[in-house]
Amino acid sequence: MRPASLRRARWLAHPDGVHAPAPMRDWLTTEGSLTARLVASSDSFRVQKLRQAGNVCLADEAGAIGLPRPLRVWEREVLLRCDGRPVVYGHTVVPLTATASDWPLFSALGERSLGTTLFYDPLVERGQLAYARIRPGHPLRARVRAALLENDVPFAADADYFARRCVYRRRQGLLLVTEVFLPAVLKLACTSTKSK
Repeated sequence: MRPASLRRARWLAHPDGVHAPAPMRDWLTTEGSLTARLVASSDSFRVQKLRQAGNVCLADEAGAIGLPRPLRVWEREVLLRCDGRPVVYGHTVVPLTATASDWPLFSALGERSLGTTLFYDPLVERGQLAYARIRPGHPLRARVRAALLENDVPFAADADYFARRCVYRRRQGLLLVTEVFLPAVLKLACTSTKSK
């Protein structure tokens, strides 16, 4: 595979295409709010904001949010933690053309869950989920590694990293949320005694 092609993930409309093991596929295909499921699967849930600032979007994000090529966007990176352990890396991009009335709470989220806002706002339209295996060489994998190492969490270099993403629309504004599932999320599925 050529280095340039590694910077783009192969996003598929059906989860079967990424060949995730059954427990991971179960997380990838969570219906409704992933945040709600994580809360129900742990004793404590926390959103850790890593970064929220302007940046150039990734090569395979531009088309999804209506940009002709990678351009500057508003970007948000978080780790979703259950019982202190990072289980999901979240990456959100919003075109600079979006206005405050399109996404009124985005700039003030802090460590609140974006998912809570998206699922309970009647003006938000959710697009179709897409799924990918994030391979070595993809920028998201490098960002996951950096986020974990900065937080003294080991990065499993030999692990498969699976992700899903979805475009949301509110008024005229688009917002792309990508969730990369970390290996630790599978421990929640095995050890949780709470119902979903």
